[in-house]
Amino acid sequence: MKKILDLISQEASAAFEACGYDGSYGKTGISNRPDLCEYQCNGAMAAKKKYQKAPIEIANEVVEKLADNPMFERAEAVNPGFINLRLSGSYLAGYLDEMAADADLSFPKAEQQKTIIIDYGGANVAKPLHVGHLRSAIIGESVKRICRFAGHKVIGDVHLGDWGLQMGLIITEVRHRSPQLPYFDPDFEGEYPKEAPFTISELEEIYPTASAKSKEDEAYKNEALEATAMLQDGDRGCRALWQHILNVSIADLKKNYSNLNVEFDLWKKESDAQPYIPDMVDYMKREGYAYQDQGALIVDIKEDTDTKEVPPCMILKTDGAALYTTTDLATIIDRVETYDPDEIIYVVDKRQEMHFTQVFRCARKTKLVKEDMDLKFLGFGTMNGKDGKPFKTREGGVMRLENLIAEIEEEMYKKIMENHEADPEEARRTAKLVGLSAIKYGDLSNQASKDYVFDVDKFTSFEGNTGPYILYTIVRIKSILNKYLERTGLAREHLPSSILPPANESEKALMLELVKFNSVMEQAAEELAPHKICSFIYDLSNALNRFYHETKILAQEDKAQQAGWIALLELTRRVLETSIDILGFEAPERM
Repeated sequence: MKKILDLISQEASAAFEACGYDGSYGKTGISNRPDLCEYQCNGAMAAKKKYQKAPIEIANEVVEKLADNPMFERAEAVNPGFINLRLSGSYLAGYLDEMAADADLSFPKAEQQKTIIIDYGGANVAKPLHVGHLRSAIIGESVKRICRFAGHKVIGDVHLGDWGLQMGLIITEVRHRSPQLPYFDPDFEGEYPKEAPFTISELEEIYPTASAKSKEDEAYKNEALEATAMLQDGDRGCRALWQHILNVSIADLKKNYSNLNVEFDLWKKESDAQPYIPDMVDYMKREGYAYQDQGALIVDIKEDTDTKEVPPCMILKTDGAALYTTTDLATIIDRVETYDPDEIIYVVDKRQEMHFTQVFRCARKTKLVKEDMDLKFLGFGTMNGKDGKPFKTREGGVMRLENLIAEIEEEMYKKIMENHEADPEEARRTAKLVGLSAIKYGDLSNQASKDYVFDVDKFTSFEGNTGPYILYTIVRIKSILNKYLERTGLAREHLPSSILPPANESEKALMLELVKFNSVMEQAAEELAPHKICSFIYDLSNALNRFYHETKILAQEDKAQQAGWIALLELTRRVLETSIDILGFEAPERM
């Protein structure tokens, strides 16, 4: 189904051609003066120079051709040459009927399906998720769902940090605390215990303790470096202990990501890329891409068009150790060999832009990827507190993600219980859904690349541009639909489905918002921009609530008119619920 603007432009273009003008002048847009018209075409003014004719003359000719077009209620030429258009109510209703009849709300899927990998986790094992992980998870999950809705095959990868000194530090601290464990006995040949020698709480305390010790005790740090080398060289005991660290950490990470309604298809780790590194290094040397510079192995990636310095891409340090760059390049090789993607999207802090510029250029220069494969950097800004600084706990520390979620849920629970009497259990379940909407919508309604202020009071409000307001609108629709079903005795699957031409201006305004769905989703998919969807559903919710306040839906005595309104409400519910599902949250039945 074509976008409404394309269909309007098509009719306007045909009118221009019928008058002897180039059809390209018929391109039409949404009016920025809704008090005057709904859509506007400025092509007559653009045609002035080519046809040496006053724009108002051209506009009048075109309007005359549109006069009997059933798509329009009114078409008029306005000085100096604008063509103002208003859609006919019957055309609008027909368009929405067609939209409602389709499972995907008539959103056209991509003609060519792409395989897309989205790297949007980046958590480190043995460390708790904190607010710094929030944006990657929320934005990445929404981008994944947007691309899937557009018809692509999308693979989400958490890409965990599980390699390097942090592992050596944990192994060293465990050895200091429990030297009797079999992992540290070089002569042990039996099977290692199946249960980890630590809980997640203990593990999360072990790492910062070990990190602090290594900064004060040189011998301890050297011991950790040695443990890291043993792990990476395949020491049996270190590998077994490392596997325990992974198992305990990943189980906890899955629980916390699940609380955010974030799911990954792959739980790949930095360590999964390690086997690819030796061959990759040999290849880069052999083909002349990489060379030694002051003991390090580097690849030049500077381009003539650079306006600022782009440092060479370092593949190996002077001691032969790999870096994040090395691991990221090896991960690309793994992804290309395993999934042959058309596109890889990295959802990461925008401060890492230079790192990914180096990685992408190096991957292209060394031909690790096909020429037509897209490597995209979707950098996000910082989540700040009201003081404009990165969000912290009241004590000034980095806030754990589970604590932030719990705090928001508690705030929503209090508001729900204050507003009306509710069953405490149901209120808790509702608070969980509404709290998640507050967190996710609060983040996603901002352009990803921009910093934003995480304002708990604002984000948990049931009024204004917030997640709870969107959910409240959906619940209001559900309540009306349920009352209608109770009164008529109809089953839900037999709700009226035929939308009538609008009976008043607020109804037409709602319909005009609904027809934007296809173009908004297309734009969100092209630009990887969840905030476009947020803006759309906020405007749609405002239009719905205005219509609700101005229209006595359930008290309407004309049953045909009432049925038409119910069909319109059901379509609005579907559009809103489809949209919030793409954003990564859902609405309760009651609030």
